[in-house]
Amino acid sequence: MPSDDLPFLGFFRIVIQVIMKFIQPAKYLYLMMLMAALGLPLMAQPNVQGQWTTMSRTMPINPIHVSLLKNGQVLVVAGSGNNPPNKNLQAAIWNPQTGTTTTQTVSWDMFCNGAVVLPDGRVLINGGTQQYNPFFGLPNTSVFDPVNNTFIDLPPTLHGRWYPTLITLGDGRVMTFSGLNETGSTNNTVEIFAPTSGTWSPQYTANFTPPLYPRLHLLPSGKVFYSGSTPRSRYFFPSSHSWSSVIATTNYGGTRTYGSSVLLPLTPANNYKPVVMLLGGGNPATATTETIDLSATTPVWQWGPPMSQPRIEMNAVILPNGKVLAIGGSAQDENASTASYNADLYDPVTNTFSSAGGNAFPRLYHSVALLLPDATIWLAGSNPKRGTYEPHMEIYQPAYLFNPDGSVAVRPTITNAPTTIGWAGSFTVQTPDAATISSVVLVKAGSTTHAFDMDQRLVGLSYVVADSGNLTVTGPPNSNIAPPGYYLLFLLNSAGVPSVASFVQVTAGPDFTITTSPPQQATVPGGTATYTVQLAPSAGYSGTVNLSAINLPTGATATFNPNSISGRGTSALAVNTNGLNPPNFPATFPFTVSATDGALTRSDTVKLIVNSPGDFSLAASPGSLTITRGGASGQSTITLSPSNGFVGAVNFTVTGSPGPKIIATVSPTSLPGSGTTTLTVLAQTGSVTGNFKLTITGTSGTIVHSTALNLTVQ
Repeated sequence: MPSDDLPFLGFFRIVIQVIMKFIQPAKYLYLMMLMAALGLPLMAQPNVQGQWTTMSRTMPINPIHVSLLKNGQVLVVAGSGNNPPNKNLQAAIWNPQTGTTTTQTVSWDMFCNGAVVLPDGRVLINGGTQQYNPFFGLPNTSVFDPVNNTFIDLPPTLHGRWYPTLITLGDGRVMTFSGLNETGSTNNTVEIFAPTSGTWSPQYTANFTPPLYPRLHLLPSGKVFYSGSTPRSRYFFPSSHSWSSVIATTNYGGTRTYGSSVLLPLTPANNYKPVVMLLGGGNPATATTETIDLSATTPVWQWGPPMSQPRIEMNAVILPNGKVLAIGGSAQDENASTASYNADLYDPVTNTFSSAGGNAFPRLYHSVALLLPDATIWLAGSNPKRGTYEPHMEIYQPAYLFNPDGSVAVRPTITNAPTTIGWAGSFTVQTPDAATISSVVLVKAGSTTHAFDMDQRLVGLSYVVADSGNLTVTGPPNSNIAPPGYYLLFLLNSAGVPSVASFVQVTAGPDFTITTSPPQQATVPGGTATYTVQLAPSAGYSGTVNLSAINLPTGATATFNPNSISGRGTSALAVNTNGLNPPNFPATFPFTVSATDGALTRSDTVKLIVNSPGDFSLAASPGSLTITRGGASGQSTITLSPSNGFVGAVNFTVTGSPGPKIIATVSPTSLPGSGTTTLTVLAQTGSVTGNFKLTITGTSGTIVHSTALNLTVQ
């Protein structure tokens, strides 16, 4: 269908969407009848535009963050789900094979986190929501294990991260960047997580203030490219932990808010040349695109072809044939009446867009899309109004799955493929269709939120036909082109039809990680702190590891039960403090849990906290303050009262401020076991007015208590 027909069809598609709201579930029959009555080409040309289908089952939680797991299922994380009163914090597993969704609770609010799939197939989740309005970020970190569908808390980052971006580096470590911290300011530091030790690096401060959810891509050089959403592009150098100056500026010139960014396919045919594409974004949104060739001596952003509709809050998904599906979004942010229903398909070879039909439901803020192992695309979510979301899910079957007569195309098949592969070496893929194969590709398991897939990439592989039933395939050249982790291995035949993918793990060889939970545990002098050590094997590891605790404080002893773990399993760690006498409370002692199998050692650093005996309480006097914006400040005395011999230092924080122009501070910020601190609240000119509640929290180790103060701003 000529691209000139797209605006014409787009108008009628909007009309049809309105009608469809009243005629479901028989919408497709009515749709076809209406298109025929209007004399329009029926959208039943699947070999040209593909085919969209609304699934019969719906999503029971708001699908804000989604990650494709190594077993083909999808981790869905909602947390509080953009609904402040909601305290039922949730995640779910969606099974594409059965269409069923299984929900579970999570221990902290993972709403607005960053996530990637680790090299061993677990999902690393960093950051989330400490409070709404204004938003403050959490430093929390967890890992999700798809083998037993459990979340395990890990050590936090140094400061909060609400809307961070995570990407996997070439050595398997994970970089986190940006997000709002625990006071609502932008966290302009990088921290790097090492799966082999379960620890975060020190902070590395950027030379600029990033946007939230910055668009980042690992390049074949090992550098990380920052493409947006702001117009000035930069590099991050993982080896030196430093940022470049501006290397290029987009032609669009403005901020491409909630537009998408894609690293285009890296293939032998293009010599693994890194080209990044920006699509849409801005409010009002743009339909423009741009590309930049980062192999050039002086990279320059070049205009690309426009999409058929402007898009903010869109999704962009790489297909196994290397094309990019641009879907969803709207012309005005969070405005369903301006929704972009057209699906556009970008071809990097011809630098053109073509139509990919149209989806049925508005897909705006918090919509997500993922490539599935069967080479279809899953589209879900939309949350423009707080407290509600779009539960319907859609599946897109690209045109490559259909014959010219509309029947389902016969796929090439993979009868056997290795579960692990390395870099540069060769491996064998068994297929009865060897003679007709035209392409072998790896597509990284996706992890999507807020219009961006944080680890998306397609890597083409060289191969030769060994015989009628076997291909000899060469692995990706290095770990910067294909970072370690799980990929979808697709075969495509001469007609461009993809196989159902096999999961392969790109890795240096058998390995394991250990995770000790909780990442910090508390006791009192003479007490015992208990932890659980979990061994997660990777890439076929099946050995036995011996456990030990290193750098325990003098007077503390550790016992493991059992002392070793074989394959996959757990051990109970008990740290006894009978001989430990800290001079001050609380006392914090980091120590290392080590697991060793011959020359292979993996570790995890956790904390032992020794609290003061006893307890404390807080009280505010007066318990209410009335202040005038632009006027004098108000004060309340916060009294710390110890009980049962409590002598620990208590640190104070204040939360609940309704805006940046209402400043609440405590002085002093810490008390040694008893005494008073003064809360001062000032409302600057132009602040909001109304009735609010401030919470003053005192923390001593893991002992936490709060008191509330009612604030009226006139």
